[in-house]
Order: sequence, then structure tokens, then C-alpha cells
Amino acid sequence: QVQLVESGGAWVQAGGSLRLSCVASGGAFDQLSMGWFRQAPGKDRELLARISWSGSGTYYEDVVKGRFAISRDNAQSTVYLEMNSLKPEDTAVYYCAAAQGSILVALDEEDYEFWGQGTQVTVSS
Repeated sequence: QVQLVESGGAWVQAGGSLRLSCVASGGAFDQLSMGWFRQAPGKDRELLARISWSGSGTYYEDVVKGRFAISRDNAQSTVYLEMNSLKPEDTAVYYCAAAQGSILVALDEEDYEFWGQGTQVTVSS
């Protein structure tokens, strides 16, 4: 059973930056595809970015493309989300998730078997 713990959420002013971290334990991290999601109040959880087990493949949704970057360090069993040019509409709880399948088919939250507890990001205008 894989456990995921996110950290790095904070309050930040618009235009600022944050880096979220997600540490995995209890499984073979380097065999997992990883994704970052977020859920704003009253909205569905949405996929933002995903990364293959090796880190060679990264994919972004349009809403964060060019502003956010996903990366991973398999030696540290950690996946990161670097967030720049933050906007008030980025305010949400951010979750990392792990999928045992290929990143090419890990397109929806139903494809991810393991989830962290979330970390709050608040962006003020």
C-alpha cells in the first residue's frame, strides 16, 4: 500500500510562486506514474499535471501549461509541483496521486489508486 504525503501549501500573493512536494512510502515509487490534482470549493477535482515513472514524460492541462512544472526524484521517492505566476483562481486543495498503470492512460482521477491528504494553496489578489 502506497502512502502519499503532500507539503508546501501556503498563502501567497498573486504573481508569486510555490513548490509543492509529495513524498511516497510503502511501494516501488519508481514504478508509479504520478499526478497532481486540485479541488477548489464547489468544484470537481481536476488533473493538472502528470509524470511518467522515469520522469521522461510530462503532461500538462492547459490551465497550468507554461506556469506549473512537475518533476520527480525517484531516489527520494518524491514528486514536485513548481507553481509560478500564481493567480487567485489557483486557490484550491492540491493533491498528489499515484497510478500503477502507464502515464499514457492515467488521464482521470479514477485511474489513480493512491492519494495524499492534500495541501491548501491560497492565492490572494
